Amino acid sequence: MKKHPRWIWMLPLLLFPACSNQERIPQEILNQYPETVVVSVHNPLDAPRPDAPIVMDVEKLRSKASDFNERAMVVTEGGREIPSQWVADPGGGMGQAIITLADFLPLETKHIAVHYKRSGEILRNYPQRTQAEISVKTGGLFRNRKYEGGTFQNIRKLRVPDEHTDHSDYIRYEGPGWESDRVGYRFYLDWRNAIDIFGKKTSAMVLQDVGQDGFESYHAMSDWGMDVLKVGETLGLGSLAEWHGKKALRVAETDSVTCEIVASGPLFSMIRTKYFGWKTAAGHADLVSELSIFAGSRATRHEIRVSGAEPRLCTGIVKLENGEPVQSSDMTQDWSFLATYGKQSLAEDNLGMAVLYKSEQCIEKTADEGSHVAVLKSPGGRLEYYFLAAWEKEKDGIADRESFVRHLSGCVKQLDVPLLIAY
Repeated sequence: MKKHPRWIWMLPLLLFPACSNQERIPQEILNQYPETVVVSVHNPLDAPRPDAPIVMDVEKLRSKASDFNERAMVVTEGGREIPSQWVADPGGGMGQAIITLADFLPLETKHIAVHYKRSGEILRNYPQRTQAEISVKTGGLFRNRKYEGGTFQNIRKLRVPDEHTDHSDYIRYEGPGWESDRVGYRFYLDWRNAIDIFGKKTSAMVLQDVGQDGFESYHAMSDWGMDVLKVGETLGLGSLAEWHGKKALRVAETDSVTCEIVASGPLFSMIRTKYFGWKTAAGHADLVSELSIFAGSRATRHEIRVSGAEPRLCTGIVKLENGEPVQSSDMTQDWSFLATYGKQSLAEDNLGMAVLYKSEQCIEKTADEGSHVAVLKSPGGRLEYYFLAAWEKEKDGIADRESFVRHLSGCVKQLDVPLLIAY
């Protein structure tokens, strides 16, 4: 099987010619940001790539311009300012990054100019197209594992209290949430540890308003959308679990858990959760989970690192009566998918769900009583996969099975053939 570099996060250095387009840059930008670094980004895929994320390594930019200042910069393409975001810790083993998005034609090369000021800090504001949050109650107290009183407040990092369990009424919508302008997700930050879906009818950010009036409100249709998935005791969508041969067991029993909002920005958001002393059949393990999403995308990237014991990891999708299984047909591709489609949302309309994984890491595709399951290798204790949901009531949503399959095929092609960047 032909090998390709990791999509977005491991962008190889090729010698595309760099060109300067400063003569077309607005003078206001050149006055504020007098220094420039130009990188070339190539789409090797013979297909368009709208809203393609470009992740530029700050250290590689600094190797080209030693005085590069990531805190006072702006990005242009073709003389036009485009939204950008500095991320101090984008995960995936990368250090600081500058993130931007661009629309690519088939086989197109773009020259991305990063303009900067050598010192100081200048912040640019762009429309929010992603966000991540965790909101907990303050000013009350736990009594019999229920939190009484208090009001919700967003925080950056949480050590989950020992008293917390499901339906404690302590964490708003029961865990952290993250969203793009396409779709929202959450996971239960308790023994259930399963991922759920917020279907959105709008491209606006909505999580800040969800669950302010309790657990039940977001299970009914509202102007923004609703919780569209029944998870129960299953894998929901893309939840991590240990495969026991006949059953997928979620990350349920641990010594302690911390959860941190690493990034919540206009183009990229990420949540990092650390599970200490996860009790598995193989013994105790420590687990780091990083969930991230880009603007314009339905897909969440899930990167996992496990140390200590080596459980057999798996993920999957809840089995629902009206969910028709969809599987990859071309097994020669580097990436494959497991998916379902049908009138399986809680609104009884069309919902597509998929997990995308590296083909060579799939040990088997199987099932237990509640979930379709992909059992995956985790060499060196590392695992990376994606999951996504497509609800027909989305703005410009996918409304039929054939369109969903085409969307998944496009996702696989983009994973197989990543953008190439030259500094």
